[in-house]
Amino acid sequence: MIKFEELNLSKQLQYAIDDLGFEHPTPIQEKAFNVVRSGRDVVGIAQTGTGKTFAYMMPILRDLKFSKQLNPRVLVLVPTRELVLQVVEEIEKLSKYINIRVLGVYGGTNINTQKTAVAQGTDIIVATPGRLYDLAISRALQLKSIQKLVIDEVDVMLDLGFRFQLLNIFDVLPTRRQNIMFSATMTDDVEALITDFFKSPEKIAIAVSGTPLHNIAQQCYDVPNFYTKVNLLANLLQDKETFHKVLVFVSNKKSADRLFEALEEVYGSETCVIHSNKTQNYRVRSIRQFDEGENRILVATDVMARGLDLEEISHVVNFDTPNFPENYMHRIGRTGRAEHEGKTILFSTEKEQEYKTAIENLMNYEIPKMEFPDDVTISEQLTPDERPKHIERDNPHKRLKDEDAPGPAFHEKSDKNKKENLGGSYRREIAKKYKKPKTRGDKTYNQRNKKKRK
Repeated sequence: MIKFEELNLSKQLQYAIDDLGFEHPTPIQEKAFNVVRSGRDVVGIAQTGTGKTFAYMMPILRDLKFSKQLNPRVLVLVPTRELVLQVVEEIEKLSKYINIRVLGVYGGTNINTQKTAVAQGTDIIVATPGRLYDLAISRALQLKSIQKLVIDEVDVMLDLGFRFQLLNIFDVLPTRRQNIMFSATMTDDVEALITDFFKSPEKIAIAVSGTPLHNIAQQCYDVPNFYTKVNLLANLLQDKETFHKVLVFVSNKKSADRLFEALEEVYGSETCVIHSNKTQNYRVRSIRQFDEGENRILVATDVMARGLDLEEISHVVNFDTPNFPENYMHRIGRTGRAEHEGKTILFSTEKEQEYKTAIENLMNYEIPKMEFPDDVTISEQLTPDERPKHIERDNPHKRLKDEDAPGPAFHEKSDKNKKENLGGSYRREIAKKYKKPKTRGDKTYNQRNKKKRK
């Protein structure tokens, strides 16, 4: 294993690395350094938690010269607001002894404030795709000087529907640039993006996406329903010394709020929650308090599973079994970071067993199953999604309750909508109403008819 001194870092970068206490680069950092410096397009495939941010920023900062120009020279795109803040923080740590200006921009905040910040000038801009494009088309941000484009967590970006924003951004970037892409998985969408926009990229693959990290111990429990999962989790969390920093992943926002409310009754201020419906300030505060140890338990959805560098997490609990096995890998990658040992626990209901099997097949590893504790109550309470739906055998379309009856939208047709369509022209009705001639130019028609009536 080589040391950072062997990577030909500048003195300023080496000083920053020494201050951070790092001695050895991770495999992705070691392999990417010279390739990124070469100026070639790069595609890096490495599991989350392997130091991808430093892998692309060390070589970029190594060759980024001092400049007074206002327009940015390096663009880093990430999928979420939280990742913008985190990447900016990592770059600031790494450029501690370098005169570099870094700016993060993202949606959900005042765009005019960000326009003012952009006008002050920056060397590196870290952004979410939507807000970056808004700034570019308003001409508040000029991208004509971009030399290096970095797309981090690109598979998540495509999963979140950012493909069209990315294509729009490519259209306004200079054609002569270096493209650097990092991802935890290689999907068909990622491959298509590489084929369309990258020029003979150098591919760096560190680990297969399904390979379990060697320093993460995995366990699983078979649990009948949601509220029994709550009881089991609350029971496990009683051991505060062992479970001293726990990240709990759930599949959706409703489940996150439901679980948070249940845990808050037991553990009060030790618990916090983040998902996309929470305000930006609330999410940032929750992450900060959890990272600094003010909160012991953080409940999060899958969108937050990617890229967040949270220190020394003791356990990752998969409260719901993810239906995409790759998501399981990204979840458990939150623990066991920087060579620390980590632990993960998976809860699975009967319906989720097929998802668990898919995860084990991907990893080629059977997760050890634990005995369900005798002192944990098996709840009979069911969530709305778990309640059985009673459908009559011979009448599958019958509504269950009166409140499901047709509402205001199912009203009686108004008179104007009851007209019959007689077909053909509407001329007959016009003739009756206005007594107009049957044919064009027959101006004497009405006069002849008038004489006949007399």
